[in-house]
Amino acid sequence: MTLNIRPTQPNDILPLSALMHEYIVGFYNNPWPGDQAIELLFKNLLDQQIGVQFVAEQDDELIGFATLYFTYSTMKANRVAIMNDLFVTEAWREGEAETRLFEHCQQYTREHGCAYMSWITAATNERAQQLFERLELLVAHG
Repeated sequence: MTLNIRPTQPNDILPLSALMHEYIVGFYNNPWPGDQAIELLFKNLLDQQIGVQFVAEQDDELIGFATLYFTYSTMKANRVAIMNDLFVTEAWREGEAETRLFEHCQQYTREHGCAYMSWITAATNERAQQLFERLELLVAHG
């Protein structure tokens, strides 16, 4: 069983849409924005101008994703990355996929000259907040 973290590819649209549906509707109980809106978002992320999306793939099956969006910091006068999404299907939570997706996003941020990476999650998502705090501590203390 091999876990692979990689950028999304054009042929990921169907399985990634299913993951995004599970994330948006199933996890956050938000209404589905529609297949066309998700497809447009997916296409915009593929060109890596507004952001970039990575998937976690276990034995040729997508089990999670993370999305970075780009903005700028006036104080740093540089581009920054905001991790808006990190989602892993329930069967794979509490494992390597979450950590590897987070680390991959941080590595991408460093390698592409961003000043830093921050993250956003719902105020009610205490599990994600604890995960991010733990992972940030690991990165800070090497």
